[in-house]
Amino acid sequence: MTDNTLKHKLKNRHLQMIALGAAVGTGLFFGSAKSIHLTGPSIILSYILGGIIIYIIMRALGEMTVDNPNSGAFSEYASKYIGPYAGFISGWSAWFEYTVVCMVELTAVTIFFDYWIPSTSHWLLCLGILIFFTGINLLSVKMFGEFEFWFAGIKILAIILMIVFSAYLIFFKNGLNPEIKQYSEISLLFAGGLKGFLMSLVIVIFSYGGTEFVSIAAAEAENPKKNIPKAINGVIYRIILFYVLTMLVIILLYPYQKLATNISPFVDVYTKIGINLAASIMNIVAITVALSAFNSLLYSGSRILFNMSVRGYAPQFLSRVTKKNHIPKNSILITSFIILIGVFINYLYPSNAIMYLLTIATSAILIMWFIILLTQFYFRKYRAHDIAKIDYKSLFFPYSNLFAMAMLLLVAGIMMSMDDMKLCVYVAPLWVFILSIFYFFTKKKNSI
Repeated sequence: MTDNTLKHKLKNRHLQMIALGAAVGTGLFFGSAKSIHLTGPSIILSYILGGIIIYIIMRALGEMTVDNPNSGAFSEYASKYIGPYAGFISGWSAWFEYTVVCMVELTAVTIFFDYWIPSTSHWLLCLGILIFFTGINLLSVKMFGEFEFWFAGIKILAIILMIVFSAYLIFFKNGLNPEIKQYSEISLLFAGGLKGFLMSLVIVIFSYGGTEFVSIAAAEAENPKKNIPKAINGVIYRIILFYVLTMLVIILLYPYQKLATNISPFVDVYTKIGINLAASIMNIVAITVALSAFNSLLYSGSRILFNMSVRGYAPQFLSRVTKKNHIPKNSILITSFIILIGVFINYLYPSNAIMYLLTIATSAILIMWFIILLTQFYFRKYRAHDIAKIDYKSLFFPYSNLFAMAMLLLVAGIMMSMDDMKLCVYVAPLWVFILSIFYFFTKKKNSI
């Protein structure tokens, strides 16, 4: 009999850093530049609102994860509490999201390298990174955890130092931002009006995408019932530190209207105020951030695919694990192979690749998050007889879930009004329809 189980090799320190690795990615270090232009200083409020939404989602997911930790996470829960069809749709949507966001992170690295070497072949750099990190993920889950621990640690330390250094400049180097006193005016605070504020939420939502995947790592974590709540409870602090404070120092350091949208705002702002060394350091950090997020998402996508195979929703060969380290080798290789599409997109459309991929990923994020919130309603119904025994409960249920679901629908509606994003919203129902056809044939095959 083949042993296709995963082992508990990830320690609490690994889990904490994996959560950070997924939470802080390209959305903050690249996409935030565009969101700042859309709404002005009120981008801080946008990140706070987005943070509330993701915290509600994480608490809902955490409640189910602590009760039943496994590599399928939200897909497994949707299948168990709603039905196999919901599990099939959410599982493949999650895998699709993670593979596409991997492509986004790869593309972001090439853009950051352009700061030093504008003539870099984007597709070739993407290919090299993909091969390297596929190798890391194939070694062992402990190796992955250690690699991510140090990668995430570097970027966390760098962000903290950036905040401290920026605060020093703001308080002791007067004149860097002559418009700072005008930020309290409504016309400048909400520079893009209500429409601009709502449109910035779309990019903010993408920025938080991936935070939920810490629940997938639960299957390979030591003492998940203790360590998962720690990781999830830390989300609110990460939101304040890594999103709200970083946005605050950026808009206070330099007039936000003069920031470029085709480069990391952290790099751009130091370049414009004449501190080139700091700009180069932040560009290194931005690359580290993207690579860390890519590493985490490749891990996450492969585990989702592995779990789908175990449940009969994907080909059986994807559920095989290596004898020595219990690594789902085939799931990692197939996920990496699909990410190769991102390499071809960078070859064909080097200047527009990241926007195409970002919009597709955001649509997948909305589908997955909505299913997570919906699943919790069914979970509570399933546990109605012993709710008091649930070890880790979400806050203000069901009102918090209803609020978050309404906000996700609002974001989808906003995307439909944006020329460069509305196509993906229309494609989302087509994606679900295609998956539904595959589900029908999969179910028919499994019943034979």
